[in-house]
Amino acid sequence: MSETTHELDITGEVCPMTFVRTKLRLERMAEGEILRIRLRDGEPLENVPRALADHGHEILRLEALDDAVWLLEVRKRGRQPR
Repeated sequence: MSETTHELDITGEVCPMTFVRTKLRLERMAEGEILRIRLRDGEPLENVPRALADHGHEILRLEALDDAVWLLEVRKRGRQPR
């Protein structure tokens, strides 16, 4: 079974829009699909992975593409029970 992978580039965004755009894209995806996000170093790198994990999504990979841009790969998870 192949996994559907989506791409999102938020290198031109600043916080809090980095997470807002990521969250909106995830809402349009099915559970289990993967989102590859290009983001900048600094606040986006600190905040976006943490917020996604806090929302129950699975962080699959986080790696530097160069000195300023990172690749974050996340698997969408369903709503967490309260």
